Amino acid sequence: MSYAGRKWLLDELPASDSGEAALFRAPGRVNIIGEHTDYTGGLVLPTATAAYIWAAACARDDRQVCIKSLNFEESQTFSLDDLEPGADPDWADYAKGVAALLQRNDIALRGVNIVIDSDIPIGGGLSSSAAFEVVVATALLEIASARMPAPQLARLCQQAEIEFVGLHCGVMDQFASACCERGHALLLDCRSFEYEHVPLPETISFLVTDSGVRHALPEGDYNQRAQECGKATEILSQHISRLVSLRDLSLEDLEMHRNTLGDRLYRRSHHVVSENQRVLDATMAVRAADIEKLGKLISTSHRSLRDDFEASCAAVDTLVEIADTCDGVYGSRMIGGGFGGCVLSVVETANTERVMAKIKSEFQSAAGELPWMHIVSPADAASKVSYP
Repeated sequence: MSYAGRKWLLDELPASDSGEAALFRAPGRVNIIGEHTDYTGGLVLPTATAAYIWAAACARDDRQVCIKSLNFEESQTFSLDDLEPGADPDWADYAKGVAALLQRNDIALRGVNIVIDSDIPIGGGLSSSAAFEVVVATALLEIASARMPAPQLARLCQQAEIEFVGLHCGVMDQFASACCERGHALLLDCRSFEYEHVPLPETISFLVTDSGVRHALPEGDYNQRAQECGKATEILSQHISRLVSLRDLSLEDLEMHRNTLGDRLYRRSHHVVSENQRVLDATMAVRAADIEKLGKLISTSHRSLRDDFEASCAAVDTLVEIADTCDGVYGSRMIGGGFGGCVLSVVETANTERVMAKIKSEFQSAAGELPWMHIVSPADAASKVSYP
């Protein structure tokens, strides 16, 4: 959406004598493949999409941050001089954590009024939380007349989420929102933080459909999965000296130590190790515009997430089945942290509208309501929105 489409957000700000108000946006993340690999130092292939968290912001004369969410219909205020994690984190703690980490990195912040609005379904698996963190960080830096390299900003926002929200996430979501380029996916090594922009072919489209099931990741099973991967690494490192994370594990070594891990930890590890290889294979398929190969990899990823990682749910599995019956769909899978959220389908571009119509009809018959749907339009990274 253009600047003009959200210009009205500026009118939601209180009057200020401390400088001109500005508008910012950060895109949501759609992960093509590489799920639950980032926090084990693995590989991911996300893209940013043109669904945004928007922020209108202006400076204040004090040290207060007053942040208003139009989606939650709620305002909260906190002081830049009192930034500690709360006992029961809520949406404002994402912003508080970002402010705390910026100040810890010697950024002299100013008080600010911020109004937030979102195109992204909250809890839908498109990383509205990371986009929220990145847009708040972008606004706070601009108002403080400060700068920070995008990769550093992404890692800062990740740390803020870990410390202030309690979600032991990887860095993929923040990197996608802060570092992507229009028309490209981002092949990211989550251990070295090296990344490469991969052009997306126009013949392949990515369709996102919301199952309507919401997840609350810090309170759910996401942290448990991260802990299980950590436990598997701890056990295997006693037998494989070079092992630092599951990223270092081969399928051959995993099979050799299958009985040592036990069934559950073996399956968690098998997903991560095989998913890293799928990221490499999918990147080759994208470069070659090989939609059949990409679709097969996407479908295999979903089965692995469903069976080995147990991160799916009945509604998401049903939606995957509906999508995969459509002519022109080459594969579908759950995206995001799991336990609800959205499904990604790999679609031949010429068939996208017809596929959307069939999924809407089939899903409405199964669930009784029309789903939110989104054709991925690979977008630029977070930024201040220029005036027209």
